Amino acid sequence: MSPARIAYTAHRVLEQIRHDPRTVALMLVVPSLLIGLVAWIFSETGAFTHIGPAMIALFPFVVMFLVTSIATLRERRGGTLERLLAMPLAKPDFILGYALAFTLVAIVQTALAVVFAVWVCGLEIAGSLGLLFTIAALDALLGTSLGLMASAFARTEFQVVQFMPAIILPQFLLSGIVLPRQSLPPALEAISDWLPLSHAIDALVAVAAGTEDSQTTNSILIIAAWIIAALLVGSLTLRRRTA
Repeated sequence: MSPARIAYTAHRVLEQIRHDPRTVALMLVVPSLLIGLVAWIFSETGAFTHIGPAMIALFPFVVMFLVTSIATLRERRGGTLERLLAMPLAKPDFILGYALAFTLVAIVQTALAVVFAVWVCGLEIAGSLGLLFTIAALDALLGTSLGLMASAFARTEFQVVQFMPAIILPQFLLSGIVLPRQSLPPALEAISDWLPLSHAIDALVAVAAGTEDSQTTNSILIIAAWIIAALLVGSLTLRRRTA
C-alpha cells in the first residue's frame, strides 16, 4: 500500500463527486431532509426524542451504502479500475482511497444531519454532542465500507440494489427500530447483537439519553471491527473489470 496512491485515488473520487450535483445532493441533503420528515411526522407526539437518534444512524448509513457501491461498480464496468490497476495501484490502494474520499463526505454529511436534527428538528441530546457526532460518522463510514464490499461481488447496478434486502433490510428490521430488540425472539435477538447497525443505534440512543457507559464503548469497537472487516473483504474480492 502507498499513502500517495491512496491520496491520489481519494482526490480523483472527490473531484468526480464535485462535478455531480445530484450525487452531492443525495449524500449531503437527503439524509437531513428525511430526518426532518420523521421529525414532522412525530411532531405532535414528542416521539422524535426517542426515534431521532435511530434516524441519524439509519439514513446516512443507507445513502452511503448505495452511493459508494454504485460508484465503485461504475469504475469497474467502465474499465477505469482495469486501467488504474495496470499502473502501480494495488487493490488495497483503490479500496482505501475510495474509503478515504467517502469518509470525508460522510463527515460533512454527518455534521449536517446532526446539526439539522438538533438545532432545526429540536432533538434533545443529554450526553456529549461530540461523541454523538463521532458515532454517527462511524455509522456513515460503515455504510461506505459495506457498499465497497457489496460492489466487489456485484456485476450490475441492479445487483447492487439487490444487495439491500440482504445487507440493509435485515439490519433495519433487527436493529430495534421496528420492535425493541429485547422483545425479539431469542434467536433473532442473538443475531441482532452481532449486527453493526444495532450497535450504532444503541450507542446513539445512549448518548442522546446521557446514559453512555462501557457498553457504548463496546458498540463503537464492534462498528469499527465491521468497517475493517468489510474493507478487507472488499479489497480481497475486488475484480479488475465487470463483464
